[in-house]
Amino acid sequence: MLGKLSILDVLIVFAYFVAVFLVGWWSSKKSQADSKAYFLGGGSIGWMAIGASLFASNISAEHFIGLAGSGAAGGLAVGQFEWLACFILLILGWFFVPFYLRTGVFTMPEFLERRYNRGCRNYLSAISLIAYIFTKVSVSVYAGALVLRTILGWNMYVGAVVLLAATGVYTVFGGLRAVIYTDFIQCFILIAGGVILTWVAIEQPAIGGFAGLKEKLPASFFSVWKGMSDADFPWTGIVFGAPILGVWYWCTDQMIVQRTLAADNVKSARSATIFAGFLKILPVFILVLPGLAGAVLFAGTPPNEMYATMVDKLLPVGVKGLVVAALLAALMSSLSSVFNSSSTLAVMDFYRKFRPSASEKELVRAGQMVTVGVVIIGVLWLPFIGKMSSQLYVYLQSVQAYISPPIAVVFLLGLLWRRLNGPGALAALITGFVFGAFRFVTEIGLKLGWAWVNDSAALTFYASINFLHFAVILFLIAGAVFVAVSYLTNPPPEEKMKVFAVDTQELKADLGDKFNAGLSILLGAIIVALWIYFSPLFFK
Repeated sequence: MLGKLSILDVLIVFAYFVAVFLVGWWSSKKSQADSKAYFLGGGSIGWMAIGASLFASNISAEHFIGLAGSGAAGGLAVGQFEWLACFILLILGWFFVPFYLRTGVFTMPEFLERRYNRGCRNYLSAISLIAYIFTKVSVSVYAGALVLRTILGWNMYVGAVVLLAATGVYTVFGGLRAVIYTDFIQCFILIAGGVILTWVAIEQPAIGGFAGLKEKLPASFFSVWKGMSDADFPWTGIVFGAPILGVWYWCTDQMIVQRTLAADNVKSARSATIFAGFLKILPVFILVLPGLAGAVLFAGTPPNEMYATMVDKLLPVGVKGLVVAALLAALMSSLSSVFNSSSTLAVMDFYRKFRPSASEKELVRAGQMVTVGVVIIGVLWLPFIGKMSSQLYVYLQSVQAYISPPIAVVFLLGLLWRRLNGPGALAALITGFVFGAFRFVTEIGLKLGWAWVNDSAALTFYASINFLHFAVILFLIAGAVFVAVSYLTNPPPEEKMKVFAVDTQELKADLGDKFNAGLSILLGAIIVALWIYFSPLFFK
């Protein structure tokens, strides 16, 4: 069961589990009082803990595996999603968060109801729950189990069950407070693990530091900007398509935004998003860059196995245990976030509707039962995860391009354009879903050789559009439907305009928040400098 780990490594991993459960137990003592305490941590969690949780919830085991693998296969370009996230986090803090905290919502679907209607709320709740269970949970567990199999020699299903059960325990009892405070610990563990492996890999004699790495790989590996015809990361897709995915994920997805709702005020939430933005600079250097080193050290290794192979082959006793703990931290923080967000959506958007007289204690118990249910479904789904091809695994990473544009449209345009209404928003969501689902089906058909797709030039073209370019097209289609239907129907009622109410004191506080404004400008300047340096200007 210990695989290739020494006793010291095992003790370090064991110490990690003990630390996580102790933090989860401590934080759970304040999470049982009422629904706000359980689902939103009581609305009084500090900005540093929230910012670390935003980062840790985002970074999961598939990031370690996927970013390193993509780095080994094609260089740093995949890191564009990480650096773009820095700007999107600033948009979350400066633009979206004030709306969310001002309305006092528990969930993003609830906010859509405040702005539009119940139909929009039901759509987003249902889509989010399905996506969480059958993509985020399954992909995270599959990636984590793959790492445990490579490093520890565990059976895939044994490792997956252990990870699901361990994460479910502290999430069930501790709610969002436990998730955020355990994320805080896990954030720095996963950063430490990433830094160590990067340093060890780059300093290998066969590489000779960053200067040696540049000599051994094509210059294109070090440029984050690719040509418009690039199959994976064309610059047009990065500039116009990736921000759409970013707005959906960072600014409207329950798993992420729920952390900012735990802040006691807008300024604290904004500070958290800025802190998370600075942390998002790191993955390119601690997750993607090791993949480039792996391409030199372990040429021929499949991309999905690159990171685990490097951990297994390069790290000494003791250090290996710390990096394994970092991988577990990344996985468990992401899973706990999915579990907690799923329970919040199910209880606040569905259960409370059918049980309007439910007490606060009953809502908490319902949330705990939903978490247990998600864990059980995750376990039952494991046999299907094992049948996934590597092609489908990568496919799940890009599926967000097929569901996110219409959601980004109704949130973004709806807060910028007051005339847009509920019927228009629902029409945009449904239209976007139809186009996105059809793209998903045709792409599968193209890969599997279905005749009705492959024999049609139009369908083949539709299924072959780069996923980032497709996100732009879908965003424009959904936006056009949104505007057209809104102007063909009645203006939104006055009660829906309450979300735009501005508190004078809050506005003055925003204008006087010079410290956060300065940090935001600094963060933006750093990303622009990195974009310039890691470009064909310096790497030809």
